Amino acid sequence: MNDAVDQAPLPLAYAPRLGVGDFVLSDANRVAAAWLAAPETWPTPRTVLVGPAGSGKSHLAGLFAGRVLDDADTATDAEPLFHAWNAATAAAPLLFTARRLPKFWAHSLPDLASRLAATPLVRLEDPDDALVAAVLEKRFADLGLRVGHEVIVYLVMRIERSFAETAEVVAALDALSLAERRDITVPLARELLEGQLRLAL
Repeated sequence: MNDAVDQAPLPLAYAPRLGVGDFVLSDANRVAAAWLAAPETWPTPRTVLVGPAGSGKSHLAGLFAGRVLDDADTATDAEPLFHAWNAATAAAPLLFTARRLPKFWAHSLPDLASRLAATPLVRLEDPDDALVAAVLEKRFADLGLRVGHEVIVYLVMRIERSFAETAEVVAALDALSLAERRDITVPLARELLEGQLRLAL
């Protein structure tokens, strides 16, 4: 008698690759990456990095040679931000990361607002097709998945051009592949997109 239970395979946890060579450069982030790589050239030892979710802020911040305050736009207590701004020096530069421009941050401290208004700001822009393709490839690779180039091309032509969408599609394809015990191919991608009404008309 076979007592084996047929179980759906569980997704494996893979840590994203966050080294210098793993950051995908494109026109959407090249200026910001170059700026953060050379804090010794900044006119003041502080910078604000703004970009949408999934755009690589955390990756760049992890490579930054200085102090980082992530998600600064969500902090309602302005005191830590204010003191960090004042404490920054050329030997210990400061980087704020945020999704929103400083004028839209949650804090309500006028002294901090005036300092942030005079702080250099660099942006990570929404991706073009080339960057969407590269980010899809990296996300699949971070999950340990080998996906053919034809799948990447198919997805780039049909999904929303945003970092958040690449993350959602890759996660959904990984889950569907595991659930159906199928490789990630164009037919599987089509099944996912048609099922989620994402397919471009």
